[in-house]
Amino acid sequence: MLYRVEDKQFEKYGKIVKGIDFGDVIAELKKLPMPDGVIYEPSIKELETLPVQKDLHTKSYGELPIQIGCCIGHNTLLNAVEYHRSSEINIAATDAILILGMQQDITDDYTYDTSKMEAFLIREGTAVELYATALHYAPCETNALGFLMAIVLPAGTNYPLEKPHCDLEDKLITAKNKWLIGHPDTGHPAGTHIGLVGKNLDVRVDF
Repeated sequence: MLYRVEDKQFEKYGKIVKGIDFGDVIAELKKLPMPDGVIYEPSIKELETLPVQKDLHTKSYGELPIQIGCCIGHNTLLNAVEYHRSSEINIAATDAILILGMQQDITDDYTYDTSKMEAFLIREGTAVELYATALHYAPCETNALGFLMAIVLPAGTNYPLEKPHCDLEDKLITAKNKWLIGHPDTGHPAGTHIGLVGKNLDVRVDF
């Protein structure tokens, strides 16, 4: 079943961001060329110099340094799940689908059953805060035109690591402030923890 972020089922994963005008962010995203696959950029100067940056910095992240980037392209698959030690704000410049789960359902051996995940439609112009415990990955498209999503996180998130991480939960760390579990049916860089059990969910058939 496909829910909407306005539905009660979304409340354990996050909330809709209110009181901030994201019009300029959406307008900037719409200027970007649509890639064939999926592209993620953690920091984009044109987005970080918009007036909305001040509101996000002060209201959403309590004056922590932040970065505003984007995830755009064509995708219908789950492929992996990730989580951070912080909330992530997603700003939809097109309709998109978010596949979400709960960090609390990761097992002691760091596997996760994809059947526990739920999918949510986020409409163009809507922004949501995904809580730190919300498992997520790249958004999915609702049509052949692809998706455009701005991604707001604490500064430094998703940048390269400075040392190896190899023990217990530490082995899930693939970038700064990024814990990731991959699916065996998809290609991931060497060293990625492959622990998703079940289907590699596809929004075209599974919701």
